[in-house]
Amino acid sequence: MRSIPEFLLVAILLTVTPGPATAAIVRTAAKDGRAAAQGTVAGNSIGVLLWGGLSAVGLSALILASQIAYDVLRITGAVVLVVLGLRSLLARRREGYPTGVDPRTSQPSGRMRAALAGGRIGLVTSVCNPKLAVFFVALFPQFLEPGAAVLPAALAMALVIVTLDMFWYSTLIYAVHRMRILLRPRIHQWMERVTGGVLVALGIRLAVDTR
Repeated sequence: MRSIPEFLLVAILLTVTPGPATAAIVRTAAKDGRAAAQGTVAGNSIGVLLWGGLSAVGLSALILASQIAYDVLRITGAVVLVVLGLRSLLARRREGYPTGVDPRTSQPSGRMRAALAGGRIGLVTSVCNPKLAVFFVALFPQFLEPGAAVLPAALAMALVIVTLDMFWYSTLIYAVHRMRILLRPRIHQWMERVTGGVLVALGIRLAVDTR
């Protein structure tokens, strides 16, 4: 069994390593604003907890054992990433927001709608990422004590990862939000296009990545 400090190190590396979740959150922050991006973080966190619970009851291992189930997740995840990326690449330029604040999401009702939309993106991106299943199945058993209750331990470790994710992603969202306010519209549009291209590239990579 590995130690808690080793788990924390692995969890930190997992959090800061760029991947589909990072790209989706940065893209949402750049395109739709802070509230939507925070919703994406919440949706992603729910997905991580879900995969942690599935790994504890053995469903993640069953998914990995089934090539069809794995491929369905992989292709679905790839389609989601490519669609999100193309929406950013093909989005029409929005004018009239010199402060970087979209008036459509400046009211509580608008922020709620944006957060819910972002939450759906984060949840789908997380749930349809088969690499999370690989991570939980491969990593979690190494940190379980003999005879320990698997489900509480797995959820506790997933919660640690979620906590680190929320701190890290909130920092990224704040940085992108400040850039939306300070940068000129053309540079902001360029940033949105770059994140869209990254999402398309990640989606294509996931689609062609076979075990």
